[in-house]
Amino acid sequence: MAVEVVYRSSRDLERLFMDKAEADRHDKMLELAELLSSVLSKAVPSLSEAQVEEAGIYMAKNRDVFARAFKNQPDALNELLSDAAE
Repeated sequence: MAVEVVYRSSRDLERLFMDKAEADRHDKMLELAELLSSVLSKAVPSLSEAQVEEAGIYMAKNRDVFARAFKNQPDALNELLSDAAE
């Protein structure tokens, strides 16, 4: 009988990972998404909870693109626009 080690995300209990580093990255992404959602909710109170959560997750998943855009490379956002068009 083989033993298999799996890792569970502490923020997403339904998701299992074969690699601890991958589980940690997922947790960090969800932590960032939660913080972004809080900021968006405060900045735009008319957004629904689902919209705020979806936007926060989207921004957290694409944090590298947003980081480049905020560091004087606004054209980096074109990557997200071209991905959405496809």
